[in-house]
Amino acid sequence: MLIIKDTCVGCGVCVEKCPYDALSMEEGVAVVDHDKCTLCSACVKVCPVDAIEIEESESKAKIDISQYSGVWVLAEQRNNELLNVSLELVSEGRKLADELNEKLTAVVLGSDLSKAAKELVAQGADQVYIVEDEELAQYRTAPYTKVIAEMINKCKPEIVILGATHNGRDLGPRISARINTGLTADCTKLAIDKERGILLQTRPAFGGNLMATIICPEHRPQMSTVRPGVMTKEEANYERTGQIEYLEADLAAEDLSAEVKKEGVILKFKAEFSQEDLLTEIKQIVKEAHHSVNLEAADIIVSGGRGVGDPKGFAVIKELAEVLGGEVGASRAVVDEGWIEKDHQVGQTGKTVKPRLYIACGISGAIQHRAGMQNADLIIAINTDAEAPIFNICDYGIVGDLHKIVPMLTDVCKDILAEERK
Repeated sequence: MLIIKDTCVGCGVCVEKCPYDALSMEEGVAVVDHDKCTLCSACVKVCPVDAIEIEESESKAKIDISQYSGVWVLAEQRNNELLNVSLELVSEGRKLADELNEKLTAVVLGSDLSKAAKELVAQGADQVYIVEDEELAQYRTAPYTKVIAEMINKCKPEIVILGATHNGRDLGPRISARINTGLTADCTKLAIDKERGILLQTRPAFGGNLMATIICPEHRPQMSTVRPGVMTKEEANYERTGQIEYLEADLAAEDLSAEVKKEGVILKFKAEFSQEDLLTEIKQIVKEAHHSVNLEAADIIVSGGRGVGDPKGFAVIKELAEVLGGEVGASRAVVDEGWIEKDHQVGQTGKTVKPRLYIACGISGAIQHRAGMQNADLIIAINTDAEAPIFNICDYGIVGDLHKIVPMLTDVCKDILAEERK
């Protein structure tokens, strides 16, 4: 913010209009408190003599967004197997790229990833960049950030999306800070503004009470993390072929090789790291010994809320889920009470799911919970409160005591399944 003292007439209009009390009058001239100023430009608009200017930052002035093109998906692998969210994002990225008439690129880091490349091309990627190195076999923040940031700075993609997994939530902000762009976290919808050609990134805001659409009009790339289970994974087409593209990397010729496959081009890099890039060392990977809960991939979920009464009340929920071959879900309230592990939590601060059948038992239907399950194909709600918000979005609603109704449903399902097996 710059006050042109020779032009200022000391009228004080800017002081009155500043919503942040960042302006005051001293010796007949306006003075700005930069600690309070948010550069909202309200004062610039009302100044009658054009004595106030907002200087454009050097970093902003140097950005030429016309140099950026294409959609990138940062695919994530565990033990050389792609996560389901990566395939979901490639399907979504395909739609975005088609609207922009741009290419879709998938990037994956690790080792021995030829199988992953084929999956990504079959899912819709035009090209796949693989960075293989022993140091990248397991996720570590510094090496992954270094490699991907350098690739983005070199190739200049217009849009970069990655999964809002544990690793993605760690990696995304670090990359965005390294390349000086914005990041919208935990998106539930992505779309293209056809008039401006920019990415519309929608996510829950203010505790899930509204959905905010965020744009990044002046910096590139436009970056988003997307929750697993939000986007639809299209059917893979293993007859797809990708256009051959070679990525120019700041590596010596002997470090760069390309291998052309029928399904697309796979670029292999031998990344170089300094000692500072490898500050952490993986000593051992310990997997916790407990029942695996895969809500994002479940076709059927039976969830319980406060209406179950206590931790023992989940017994009827678990029995129905077992009979149906589904998973047990829960609202945040019961997770916070310690009635069930957080792995089962569905909602804005839990997992976003899209099953064929979702049975909500004793869940009132707060907007935070609905944000995580409302895309289910079929929703059945059981609640004693006929006015519960959950009944506004369910396909079938039952008003009554879940401890009576759920066991009845379980018995009926057992009988039906028994008949089918005969």
